[in-house]
Amino acid sequence: MGSALYKHINKFIDLSNDEQEILARFLKSFSVKKKAFLLEEGQTCRANYFVAKGCLRLYFIDIKGAEQTTQFAIENWWITDLTSFLFQEQSEFYIQAAETTEVIAIEHHHYDEMFHKLPKLERYFRLILQKNHQATQRRIKFLYSQTAEERYRHFNSLFPEFVQRVPQYMLASYLGFTPEFLSKIRAKK
Repeated sequence: MGSALYKHINKFIDLSNDEQEILARFLKSFSVKKKAFLLEEGQTCRANYFVAKGCLRLYFIDIKGAEQTTQFAIENWWITDLTSFLFQEQSEFYIQAAETTEVIAIEHHHYDEMFHKLPKLERYFRLILQKNHQATQRRIKFLYSQTAEERYRHFNSLFPEFVQRVPQYMLASYLGFTPEFLSKIRAKK
């Protein structure tokens, strides 16, 4: 499972075999069953999660009691509640497996030592954070500048296989509309 992470890291920085061995000491690999939680509201997020295989989602419950998905993480993506993780405070989010998922976690208490022993990883995580921020900005722009149907068509054109992987209600929540509306859009095909 770690090889997926090492390949991903090596797309951004060069990590030698010796450095991979050092990094391995900070990694925790495990499997999460579909619908299981890595984090629930009120808990403190203690790790940053890399998806080796599968899909995780980050969501919150809005004032009407509806789930609002804010992020998905599929293969080669990281996911965490960044505020809870960085400041070690209670989370307002859930992290749940949308399908059975193979995860590699780096726990919060390992970060300082990991960066001390492998300083080049700071560059890797900075680049990942930049990509994540850019994707979030783009998503927010699409939520405000496109119709619901345009958002679905655009997302489907970028990620057609992903649209088939996740439950319809999760996808609808992420795109900012109801599952019923998504059914109507799909029926128009």
